[in-house]
Amino acid sequence: MPDFSGRLRASGRVAILVSRYNELITTKLLEGALACCQEAGLSREQVDVVWLPGAFELPVAAAAAAGTGRYSCLIALGAVIRGETPHFDYVAGEATRGLSAVAVQHALPVGFGVLTVDTLQQAADRAGGSAGNKGHEAAAAALRAADALAQLRGNHAES
Repeated sequence: MPDFSGRLRASGRVAILVSRYNELITTKLLEGALACCQEAGLSREQVDVVWLPGAFELPVAAAAAAGTGRYSCLIALGAVIRGETPHFDYVAGEATRGLSAVAVQHALPVGFGVLTVDTLQQAADRAGGSAGNKGHEAAAAALRAADALAQLRGNHAES
């Protein structure tokens, strides 16, 4: 019985969806995601970057990208920082729910690199600071899942 284990390697074109809101943080997440794509063997020409106004808009862009059939995976990057109102809960929750729905509906890996934190410092720590780079981690998860699915579907050599 075969085991399918996704490896960090190119399995096709990738789209990275990035929120402009909290751009100081999301730019760092993007740098991490692009570095991971390069480590996986993707050229910059194989990676499309799509900028969106905020994290709330990530799911609709993910649905549009998935609908093209061009991508082996998507990577969603954003930073939702808690404030004094419940706005955080709505944005974070809907971004999560929407991205998950796109992944399941299209059977397409969506790397979840949307930070949901209490402070700007926590975001900075997760965007290349003391807690690593969650953009890199989201890209690695999406690329590994895309490779595992390609193997499962018989589209990629197991070597």
